Amino acid sequence: MKNIFKSIIIIFFFTTFTGCIDELEKEPIGLLTIDMIDSNPSATTIESSVKSAYLPFKNTLNGIIPGWKWNLGTVFRNDIVLQDIASNDMNKKWSPDGDQPWMDEVGSFNFTSENQAFNGIWVYDYEGISRVNIAIGLLTNAEIVQGAGMSDARKNQLLSEAYFIRAYYYFDLVNNFGDVPLVLKSPDSFEEAFEVSVRADADVVMAQISKDLTDAKAIASNEKYPDVSEPWRVSKGAIIALQAKVALFSEEWSTVVSLISELDALGNYSLNAEYFDSFDADKEFTNNEVIFAYDHRSDEIPNNTNGLRYVIGWGFFAPTTDFMAAFEPNDPRLLYTTTGTPDDKRSFKIIGSTTDMIDYGNKVYIRYADVLLWKAEALLETSDYAGAITIINQIRERARTSSTADGSVIPAGTLADRPYSTDKSQVKEWLMHERRVELGFESHRFNDLKRWGTAKAVLTGLGRNFQDHNYLYPIPQLDIDKSGGSITQNPGY
Repeated sequence: MKNIFKSIIIIFFFTTFTGCIDELEKEPIGLLTIDMIDSNPSATTIESSVKSAYLPFKNTLNGIIPGWKWNLGTVFRNDIVLQDIASNDMNKKWSPDGDQPWMDEVGSFNFTSENQAFNGIWVYDYEGISRVNIAIGLLTNAEIVQGAGMSDARKNQLLSEAYFIRAYYYFDLVNNFGDVPLVLKSPDSFEEAFEVSVRADADVVMAQISKDLTDAKAIASNEKYPDVSEPWRVSKGAIIALQAKVALFSEEWSTVVSLISELDALGNYSLNAEYFDSFDADKEFTNNEVIFAYDHRSDEIPNNTNGLRYVIGWGFFAPTTDFMAAFEPNDPRLLYTTTGTPDDKRSFKIIGSTTDMIDYGNKVYIRYADVLLWKAEALLETSDYAGAITIINQIRERARTSSTADGSVIPAGTLADRPYSTDKSQVKEWLMHERRVELGFESHRFNDLKRWGTAKAVLTGLGRNFQDHNYLYPIPQLDIDKSGGSITQNPGY
């Protein structure tokens, strides 16, 4: 393959250029190594290029950038800091203790562009993009695919996964930072690496996200698990769901409804009867609700466990009193999300068990309950109040009919159905409430507050120092410095 050896070296440069320069001499875990690449890569090499692109989704401690880089925010994927702590659903700990104060700074909105939370997510997402660009480069080269003896069906499945993965990482970057560098292939020279280190308009990036998802869907199979031996792989359902989420964030309400109807037509997803089944590590890939999740596992080399189990064991990630107060009396979802007591900080939905601090619970990124609430919001915004309320009540019914975490009996009248109303503000309040308690600690809340335009009112009302410019996070100062100023800062920082 022309220039493949050079491209791999350059992409190592670009990833570290946009992340942490001192990692240049290290090969990130799981990424194709240079000695695996030759002019005729095998089918195994192509498969590995796609698998490696999944790895920045995981929460394994030091699984992407080794060496306990707390100062760079890369010890684990920190959506939990940028979403759950930032939204005041979660504190770093029950009380500040000086340990990793950068998390407290995010929660209080007293941070600067040097805060490592922003560098961490930037590095993870761009590391994923660098990996997936290599995979796409291989899979879109007909000569390479043919030489590897790969079938068209397998090539299409892998390429479909790769397009989804790139779209997901860029969607995350746009929501966090707005305009970001748009890199769609491995740079062919160091000069080109510098040239692409400029911010593209968010609209341009969003257009590329939509294109990648359209291209992914066109070549994906309709199967719930396209590869039954590896059910964690991206499916057409995941692609359609992410399309619907992109439309939701763009307030394209009719498109949201249409895409969710398309998702339902696949016949692959529904609400589980039991609320916690989506997170139960013993029921992974056997439930009806999870659409996309990262497949954490124990006893693998390199380590593939859910490292947040250990962080929780160290006392991190305590629910705020405001979050706990949001739950209605006897709502069983509270005890499935957290015990809510100072002497036990376990977050069950993160670790995947209500009995043990296991280390392999999957990280759930998209599940059907979330999708249904997108549809409810779209119906509400198009004045279908009855349709929106019906979905809200469907979510509430599943909650009140689920078994409880402590074996208690749910009293009659718990989580009663919402009555019919044509008061849009009232129904919107019900929807916002339901999203918070249904999806707690799943790293959606801060994005919800931002897209609803309520972040400032909610967070300042809770004593947080949220300012208008905080609707976007700052570009990591490390990357601005390394670019010599070609990457610019967001206003207000």
